Amino acid sequence: MKKSSFIYFLSRYLNNYLSLHTGASVNTIKAYSDTFKLLFLFAKEKYKLKPQGIELEMIDRKFILEFLAWITKKRKCSASTRNLRLSNIKAFFSYMQTEMPSIVLQSQNILQIPKKKTHRQVIEYLTLEGIKLILTQPDKETYTGRKHLVLLSFMFATGARVQEMIDVTINDFKYNGSEFVRLVGKGNKARLVPLEMDVINLLEGYLQAEKNRRVFYNIDDPIFLNHSNHKLTRQGIAYIVKKYATQARNINEKLIPLKIHPHIFRHSRAMALLQTGVELIYIRDFLGHYSVMTTEMYVRVNNEAIKKALMKVSPGENSLEAPIWEKDKELLYFLKNMATEPDT
Repeated sequence: MKKSSFIYFLSRYLNNYLSLHTGASVNTIKAYSDTFKLLFLFAKEKYKLKPQGIELEMIDRKFILEFLAWITKKRKCSASTRNLRLSNIKAFFSYMQTEMPSIVLQSQNILQIPKKKTHRQVIEYLTLEGIKLILTQPDKETYTGRKHLVLLSFMFATGARVQEMIDVTINDFKYNGSEFVRLVGKGNKARLVPLEMDVINLLEGYLQAEKNRRVFYNIDDPIFLNHSNHKLTRQGIAYIVKKYATQARNINEKLIPLKIHPHIFRHSRAMALLQTGVELIYIRDFLGHYSVMTTEMYVRVNNEAIKKALMKVSPGENSLEAPIWEKDKELLYFLKNMATEPDT
């Protein structure tokens, strides 16, 4: 394999640099891999190139711009997905500048490709009433219903990401004997999340039952397993959330949006904390955000909610009724006299 081969450096980047030097998670590495799989498909379709035949020098600004146009038109990618693919490519060429200084100019030209403007994403969240309604849906008389109730309660209580829910182990619960759970988030960064006593009791009862139910019970095993006693999947958690959200929506459609996803539990927890007066910096640590700037998106949503509430109790701008001060003749006479010039 040639030293200037694109797949030679890409292999080093994905298999060594990301995992060993940056501590990137399996999902992050997969996201990068997906980007370059698409790039290989484009090279094959556009230039009849196989991966092993692509040289680094071929991947220039023009090539990347053509690739971005291809995924937008041919693959129907949104602007945000297009920007994500571009970010992954830029990260690789930022790494390549130190690995192969001879392509610094080529890398800089790629790094200067601008992102497309996107609409600010609207954050959807459930009110506490909505969350409570969903949590009343699982049938506590069945094993599956009890397990799903614990899972949904834990998801809201911790504000955990889906992958964190999948990976959390029995040993992570009450970490070091404390009333916390250890969650491992993006970049393999761990954090301790406090648990309320109701959630602790739910988990303790559930895990006690699991000791008797599981053929093998190991503290390093995941807390939540699927019906086949394997690790849960993203699709599995999404199915559970959708199932009980649909049941709740049939009871009160005003509390539950038509489209719902697991991450809405995380958003809902953040909004609940914010609305009860918890400072932003603590919410940042609770959620495991790298920067408080990420957490600020909940403040913007909360401000919009306040604005909408005020609009409901404020008079309309186009009200035809005269303001009350225009009806007060004595006040109008007083204001008119104030407007006249004083005698000199």
